[in-house]
Amino acid sequence: MQRQSRSTLLTVLFALLIGLAGVAPAHAREPVPQAHAPEPAAKATGTFRNPLNTGPDPFMAYANGAYHLTTTQGGSIKMWSSPSLGTLLDADPVTVWTDTDPSRNQHIWAPEFYRFGDRWYLYYTADDGVDDHHRLYVLESAGGDPAGPYHFKAKLTPPNHANDYAIDPGVFQHNGKLYLAYAGINPYQHNGLNIAPMSNPYTVSGDAVALNADGGCPEVREGPEFLDRNGRTWLTYSTCDTGKPDYQVWMLSLPAGADPLTPGNWQQHPGPVFSRDDAKGVYGPGHHAFFRSPDGTQDWIVYHAKTTGSYTYGNRTTRAQRIGWHPDGSPDLGSPLALGATQDLPSGDPGNGNYWINDDGRSSGTGQIAYQGVWNSGTGCAAQCFWSDDHWSDRAGNTATFTFTGTRIALLSVRDTGNGIAAISVDGGTEQRVDFYGSPRTGETLQYLSPRLPSGRHTLRIRVTGEHNASSTASFVSVDRAEVYTD
Repeated sequence: MQRQSRSTLLTVLFALLIGLAGVAPAHAREPVPQAHAPEPAAKATGTFRNPLNTGPDPFMAYANGAYHLTTTQGGSIKMWSSPSLGTLLDADPVTVWTDTDPSRNQHIWAPEFYRFGDRWYLYYTADDGVDDHHRLYVLESAGGDPAGPYHFKAKLTPPNHANDYAIDPGVFQHNGKLYLAYAGINPYQHNGLNIAPMSNPYTVSGDAVALNADGGCPEVREGPEFLDRNGRTWLTYSTCDTGKPDYQVWMLSLPAGADPLTPGNWQQHPGPVFSRDDAKGVYGPGHHAFFRSPDGTQDWIVYHAKTTGSYTYGNRTTRAQRIGWHPDGSPDLGSPLALGATQDLPSGDPGNGNYWINDDGRSSGTGQIAYQGVWNSGTGCAAQCFWSDDHWSDRAGNTATFTFTGTRIALLSVRDTGNGIAAISVDGGTEQRVDFYGSPRTGETLQYLSPRLPSGRHTLRIRVTGEHNASSTASFVSVDRAEVYTD
């Protein structure tokens, strides 16, 4: 739903209540497309808002009463676990794998984990510090916990590509057999789709075959993922350079009973099935995975995307939303939702008491915000802001204070080339300096996550220091959304 403009009278009254100046200065944010504003939550319990994590290349599974999430971390494999989707950003990571072998302990990317029998198998790619040396590996768990502990099990090497670049491993079952899919050297792309047979979860048993997949660009076909439903296996994959705003998802499918190792059996579906939505401020959605709701009745996609149309590998954050199915049996991935859009939790999710506080004082819970000093406010940040507005100031000593009831608070707002350093404190305690600078400019970026607090009423104060780092052109501090955790 498109948010309607406020009346002049309401604006004046609201400004008087919270003591704000609403005049945008000459340096106000550059115009960006108007967002579809998120719907307000009627109740905090039963809803959530993205992002779920600040990392890219997500993979998610629900098991043992919790969601388990991995993202690319580079030097290790970390896992975040939470009984509710709404509290994943609040979860503390567990490091499930580090490696001392210098041939495979750097550039650890795109971990995925699957259960076969009574063990979990965690697949990933790593190298020795040289990108072209990326190869595929698998770990095996000691028991039934997806968070491990794990031990190294095997290197995955199709005989015809034993010494070739390979990333983004995933596995799927078809007609009772197991297959490895990955992105790597093939006749069509340096980073193209390949499929190889497996005799068990840690052994490649034959040569890989290459798929000539469309993608709307000449660059990559990567991150293969699978849905087995309605008489077909649906293979979705990401195309184009992940640093570009046009990174997107395309799809192939395979009939039940057909051999996955015969490339001609795969049917290409025309055009992207999940791609950028400029009006919602979503760019480069891709490198995704699928998971089921806790009760098994809903299908969901987890993916990364950005809030900037600039070419960058930064700002790729993890998001999730529900998907559907077309009448012909194919998955309907829909369109990526605006970052911060309020969504219903997956069916069977036990829920949480999370709520948001907007910079203009509205809240879906008991939160409030009060400003001291003259702050600028406006809607120039549009799709890059929650509810399409934010407050900002560069005047040293100005403060914005959130009052909330809960156990933790996260601050999300604009990072920009003209932003400076804030001093943040909880309950009047020691200040922590936080740099709000960012290049390129991004929206709803996680600026600060507080320590865990005793359940109860707390304050969080943001003080403008008037300082900035050497790369910044000014000292503005942006206030947009706070996410409050109550459990």
